[in-house]
Amino acid sequence: MNRGRYIVRRLALMIPVLFGITVVVFSLLQLIPGDPATTILGAHARPETVAALRHELGLDRPLWEQYLRYMQNVVTFDLGQSLKFKTSVGSLLPGRLEVTLALITYATVLTIAISLPLGIVSALRRNGIFDQVTRAFLMVTLVMPAFWVGILFLTFFSIRLQLFPVAGYGDGWQEHLHHLFLPALTIALSSAPLIVRALRTSILEGLGSDYVRTARAKGLREQAVVSTHVLRNALIPAVTLLGLSVGYLMGGTVIVENVFSLPGAGKLLVDAIAARDYPLVQSTTLVFAVLVILVNLGTDVIYTFLDPRVRL
Repeated sequence: MNRGRYIVRRLALMIPVLFGITVVVFSLLQLIPGDPATTILGAHARPETVAALRHELGLDRPLWEQYLRYMQNVVTFDLGQSLKFKTSVGSLLPGRLEVTLALITYATVLTIAISLPLGIVSALRRNGIFDQVTRAFLMVTLVMPAFWVGILFLTFFSIRLQLFPVAGYGDGWQEHLHHLFLPALTIALSSAPLIVRALRTSILEGLGSDYVRTARAKGLREQAVVSTHVLRNALIPAVTLLGLSVGYLMGGTVIVENVFSLPGAGKLLVDAIAARDYPLVQSTTLVFAVLVILVNLGTDVIYTFLDPRVRL
């Protein structure tokens, strides 16, 4: 099976997964207490006005009919109208997704920049001072909640030192990078420890393997042995964790965007949940789910380049 057919097959397998996600999201929203019509009109609205709005929104129909209507809109890319912002969901999401995707990309780059050198040096200097300090520091960052790290960064770097802005996204790519640095670093510090540990463990296992001893016996330099034979194999579990971490990063953006007041899809999702904005919550959740699935697909494809033994 060639790589193109493999990707098409994996994309086809996404369909039942997405179907299951829509069922879960739709069901969970129905279990949230409260009435969207009452939330929109206010607690003092007249009953007949609330009933009219419920009929207009289709909330008085059976659940299965509401779900079929929702699926019909998804298939036709009609995401509906936002109950909170009084505009189409399709006009709200692109601008918010731009901020979120930029944050996720930035955080992924920082995660790789932190994890690769720390994991490699820690493995090559096993049980040394650098290795001990690195593992202790990363253990601290792992157990600290992302919102707490973000508040510490805001207090120290933004308020006291005034090196970074307190909130906002900025204008132009340079300001975007400046505004997103602290949020991206907050997310990266929470995911880097696991990748560093996986990379360190894989490198140590590779250094003790038979093929590495054979390469050294042939007279290869240690740098060539590590970069050519050890690191490539060690990257496979690290890539696995990185792919899973990207999905975690998307969940982390919901918290971090609210801490740093970023106008992204994560903050939009929180606002939509608070307002019981069904169309906006369902659409945003579905977009996040698609992104996570695509990241997992990309991870599987990268395997085929790192390890030719992986069968498509």
